[in-house]
Amino acid sequence: MGDVVTVPDTYGLGPIEVTAITGDEVEMVAPLTGSGYSVSGCNGGGSVSSNGGGGVRLGCGEGPAATINDAMSLKVVEIRAKAAVLRIEPTG
Repeated sequence: MGDVVTVPDTYGLGPIEVTAITGDEVEMVAPLTGSGYSVSGCNGGGSVSSNGGGGVRLGCGEGPAATINDAMSLKVVEIRAKAAVLRIEPTG
């Protein structure tokens, strides 16, 4: 599959894996490491199975950053034919 980005445990997610890049959206999955999950700013929240545990599926397009678990900002900076540039940083 695609690239995997490891994020700090405080974000409530395990490694984020890029599963597809379409013309205007980056699709990702990640296992949940916390007890809850929230997302604003991109399509997400659908549950998936990831390594036998719970996880989430996200679809984010270029534009404003999404906020995940009130702890992480995820911005799709640019989408190219078969690659995307993501910016992940703590919120606040």
